[in-house]
Amino acid sequence: MSIINTKVKPFKNIAFMNNKFIDITEKDIEGKWNIFIFYPADFTFVCPTELSDIAEHYYKFQTIGVEIYSISTDTHFAHKAWHDLSNNIAKIQYAMIGDPDGSLTRNFDIMQYDKGLASRGTFIIDPENIIQSIEINSDGIGRNTSELLRKVRAAQYIYNNPGKVCPAKWEQDDDALTTSVDLVGKI
Repeated sequence: MSIINTKVKPFKNIAFMNNKFIDITEKDIEGKWNIFIFYPADFTFVCPTELSDIAEHYYKFQTIGVEIYSISTDTHFAHKAWHDLSNNIAKIQYAMIGDPDGSLTRNFDIMQYDKGLASRGTFIIDPENIIQSIEINSDGIGRNTSELLRKVRAAQYIYNNPGKVCPAKWEQDDDALTTSVDLVGKI
């Protein structure tokens, strides 16, 4: 059963952010757009390339009111150590959530039980804490930050414009479609 269009379940985890450890709960993400980026593990290969790419474009997400959280089953202590040792991870300004017991990873139904690791999953969450988009990749396939930004803008557009939908390759400022019986069979 998919968790698309469902509300984020309650959680409480510790994150590393701005050289501090902070608590993060589902209440902290209410009222704004959020992206949860799950990844398998710190000190690996594809993960730092993705997290660094997102860090380099973090300001673009901030300008459209989106907060980003990266999550793995590592501890918040491991996140700090990785941040201190890696030039790529040192760029990160968003919260790096630790999920050592895997509860948050299980809430999003992407736990690799045989490994105790999160799958490479991306979740776009609206201001009502409803999951609007899910992307799950095999461990060896990195994500594309430009495509993620496009998806967030599309999710925000349809959230703010009921009855509109964004067609394939929709970009900000492109025309959207208005759903109606008159449009059936004419695309």
